[in-house]
Amino acid sequence: MKKITLLLIALLFSGAMVQAQKVDLDRLFSLRGEWKFSIGDREEWADPNYDDSDWEEIYVPRRWEREGFNGYDGYAWYRTSFNGNRLEDGGVHYIRLGYIDDVDEVFVNGVKIGFSGGFPPDYYTSWNAEREYRIPDEALNYDGENVVAVRVFDKGGEGGIYSGEVGILVADKAYRDVHDLEGIWKIRLRDKPEFADPNFDDSGWEDILVPSNWRTIGIRDLRDFAWYRKEFNIRPGTNMDEMTLIGGRIDDFDEIYLNGEKIGETNDGRRLGSSRSFAELRVYDIPKGLLKEGRNVISVRVEDIGDNGGIYEGPVVIIPSKLITRYTRDSYRWWR
Repeated sequence: MKKITLLLIALLFSGAMVQAQKVDLDRLFSLRGEWKFSIGDREEWADPNYDDSDWEEIYVPRRWEREGFNGYDGYAWYRTSFNGNRLEDGGVHYIRLGYIDDVDEVFVNGVKIGFSGGFPPDYYTSWNAEREYRIPDEALNYDGENVVAVRVFDKGGEGGIYSGEVGILVADKAYRDVHDLEGIWKIRLRDKPEFADPNFDDSGWEDILVPSNWRTIGIRDLRDFAWYRKEFNIRPGTNMDEMTLIGGRIDDFDEIYLNGEKIGETNDGRRLGSSRSFAELRVYDIPKGLLKEGRNVISVRVEDIGDNGGIYEGPVVIIPSKLITRYTRDSYRWWR
């Protein structure tokens, strides 16, 4: 079967597969109800200190046309807040925002935690994808107000946060030693060995959502190299013995570095049409002592040999090795 056919099948079924592999989540509280709302697009609206007292109110989830904004296409922002004392101390928290038509970018206390689809000029709709993003612990305020800001772009028809569950969730306690790496990464379309250095400055790199195809940021048929980087933190006292990285599926070849040390690579050396590397789930053991409390950096060198490219499917996660079967069973069954 040709590579393009397999990729189309993967895209059709990836939603169900990702749900099967995700961390078990419990709902802490709902965010349904009246949010602040403004049409337009201004960068400062992500700032938690911005005064939105004169904004309109709109019910979430509901299409904005049904809230009095009939026929509006373009940019708009939503804002709401919640008290950090409702969070679970030591928990791993997620925000679920249901379905958004068409494109979104989500901030918690001014920190961008996720996005789906592509804003103009590289427009790409994600109207039928459920939004669920992990909130980095360092972005949360456990002792006071937390502000959620959602930037939305609608190209046509009805728009907005229009259906589904909206709320804050927390991971089941069995997953506390799981380090979910999905979300916003940095990407650069060059190939330099210093990109693996954990101290390299990637602040000028472009953002990309992992997992997703390169086409979401306007890259098509690259046939070249790109690097991904992500910084993440591990709390003091976290168990770090016998850990494994699941790096998702990568189109086509990869080398993965953790804190500057290469921990694995996949490259069958075949050409486009015969290579199967793009279908392999990356599972690499992490050498003992390589993970550390505090700041860690993962770097991924990706080579695309044609068609789509990138870290296109999850899970992308660091887990205790004893959980590896639970995370990979359904994925291997489907592909094999």
